[in-house]
Amino acid sequence: MTTALLGATALPFLLSVPSHAENIGVSMARFDSTFLTLLRNGMEARAAELGDVTMQVEDAVNDPSNQLNQVSNFIASGVDAIIIAAVDADSTPAMTALADAAGIPIIYANHPPADLDSLPAKAAFVGSNEIDSGTLQTKEVCRLLGGKGNVLILMGPLNNHSALQRTKDVHDVIATDECKGMSVLEEQTANWDRLEAANLMTNWLSSSLEFDAVIANNDEMAIGAIQALKSVGRDMNSVLVAGVDATPDGLASMAAGDLDVTIFQNAHAQGAASIDAALALARGEPTEQKIWVPFELVTPQNMADYAN
Repeated sequence: MTTALLGATALPFLLSVPSHAENIGVSMARFDSTFLTLLRNGMEARAAELGDVTMQVEDAVNDPSNQLNQVSNFIASGVDAIIIAAVDADSTPAMTALADAAGIPIIYANHPPADLDSLPAKAAFVGSNEIDSGTLQTKEVCRLLGGKGNVLILMGPLNNHSALQRTKDVHDVIATDECKGMSVLEEQTANWDRLEAANLMTNWLSSSLEFDAVIANNDEMAIGAIQALKSVGRDMNSVLVAGVDATPDGLASMAAGDLDVTIFQNAHAQGAASIDAALALARGEPTEQKIWVPFELVTPQNMADYAN
């Protein structure tokens, strides 16, 4: 199995001109996710740029059984390729098997499949290496805290690979000599959601926890934490808040002086690369099976480089 590493704006393939319009079935884990919306936008922009490529996009509403049914329906309708932003990893082997049996390429975008290391020839994964995301995030928090301080962690869904890895990254960095003066006081899931994070943060604040930083697995939860902190009059200069994704709202929060750290995950490039990989496999062209789009540290000092 081969691996490609893409630059933040690079696209991986020079595609041949198709002899017919190609249809790609796309199942998104959920439409009400800021990051996944950016991912979908990247797919749509790349398909429009190429021309003669149509997309049939479905919302799995965060239900693995819905997603599996959508894959079955894509196959029955005769799509040329399938792209999946998976609800969870556990359901991916069944989807891989269905597509492989039908001879239809399947591309997993953003969320790695459970069968990542045993994907068949007509399958690939496009995403970013989560070991880098939480590591970059927590190392910067550690640097800003001088290696000492109490931390709260806002986690994504407990069945989500990215959430689990980003949380592990936090603990791994805190275990290093440079950051061993830091301690995790609490960690709970807020399911990527701004409102859930605000409510959880409000509960923590009511318990009189003394903390120096909030490390969130994504920007939406970081923003929810900021809203809760500001609602009780907490001086934002007295607490560090870190997120992941460098979404437009995250960057706006950083520009306002509230969000201190985020990590750019190039959703647009992931989406574009997913389309390229799907078309390459549909046309019988070679492609890598693991295509990585690097994470990048974003701070108030360089955030202007990431503004749209």
